[in-house]
Amino acid sequence: MPSTQYVLVTGGNGFLGSEVLCQLKEQTSYVARSIVRERHFADENVVSVGNIDAYTIWGRALEQISTVIHCAARVHIMNGAVSDSLAEFRRVNVDGTMNLARQAAASGVKRFIFLSSIKVNGESTTRSKPFTEQDVLAPQDFYGLSKLEAEDGLRLVSTETGMEVVIIRPPLVYGPGVKANFRSLLKLASTGFPLPFGAIHNRRSMVYVENIADFIIKCIDHPAAANQTFLVSDGEDLSLASVLRQMRMAFGRSPRLFPVPVSLFRLAGSVTGKRAVVDRLVGDLQIDSSKARSLLDWQPPFTVEEGIHKTVEAYEGGEAKRDTVF
Repeated sequence: MPSTQYVLVTGGNGFLGSEVLCQLKEQTSYVARSIVRERHFADENVVSVGNIDAYTIWGRALEQISTVIHCAARVHIMNGAVSDSLAEFRRVNVDGTMNLARQAAASGVKRFIFLSSIKVNGESTTRSKPFTEQDVLAPQDFYGLSKLEAEDGLRLVSTETGMEVVIIRPPLVYGPGVKANFRSLLKLASTGFPLPFGAIHNRRSMVYVENIADFIIKCIDHPAAANQTFLVSDGEDLSLASVLRQMRMAFGRSPRLFPVPVSLFRLAGSVTGKRAVVDRLVGDLQIDSSKARSLLDWQPPFTVEEGIHKTVEAYEGGEAKRDTVF
C-alpha cells in the first residue's frame, strides 16, 4: 500500500487551486495543504502566508511536503488600483515563484508543478499551426513574459538542486465559477437574444477545470512527468459560434445566431481601439496536447460538451464566483 504523500497547493481559494484541492481530498493517498492569502477559519491544513513575493517565509507550510502545486499568480487586474506593470508581474510570478521553489528544494520537496500559461507561446495561431512544447516562445504581454521568466528560473533551480519541475501551460480554463470573457459569453447565451456570431468559425482550444485538475494530479506521481513541459486541452477545439450553440443548448434555448462577416468585427475593433479584444474573439488559438496524452497515457475525464453543460448548470444555480489564478 503506497505511503501517504503531503501535497502543497498555492492559490487554494482560486478557481483552479480549489478544484485541485477538491480532487486531492477525494484520494486517500494524499494529504493536501492549502495556501491562502488570508485564513478565515481554523484548519491545520490551511496555511496563510500573506502576499507571495521574494520575501515570503514558507517555513511550516513546507513541512513534510513532497510535491508543490503552484497555482497562485498575478493576473491582469481590470480597473485595479495597481497598474499591470512588468515589475508587478515579476514581483509575484517570478520573484515569488523562485523564492518558493528555492525554499521547497531546501525543505526536501521532490517535485514542483508550475501552472504557467499558453501566453508563453503567444497570443494566436491564426494562419499558423497549433502551439506545441517545441515552439520558439513569443509572449506578447507582461503576464506571458513573467510566466516565461518563471519557467526559466525553475529549470535553473531544478538543475542546481535536483528538484523535479513540471510545467503546465493551459489555454482558456472554464468551469463552474469561471470569470472574465467566458462568463460574459455565459451571460450572453443565457439571454436568448439573437447574437451576431454565426459566421465566426475560428478554432480555440480550451480546457475544463476538472480536466486540468485531473492532469495536474496525474503529474504528482507519474515518473515520465519529471522535468517536462505540457500543453493541455480538452482535445476538441471549438469556434465562437460552436461554443455559443453548446451553451444555448445547455440553457435549453435555440442557438439564434445570425452571420455578420468577420471583416466587420475587425473593422469595428480598429475603429474603437479594441483590435486585440476582437482578435481574441474571432482569431484562432489552438494547442497540440498530444504529448500529455501519449507520454502520461492521460485522457480528459470530461468532454467539452459535458464541461460546458456543467458550467451552465452551475451558472444557472448561482454558484459562488471564484478568482481565476493564472
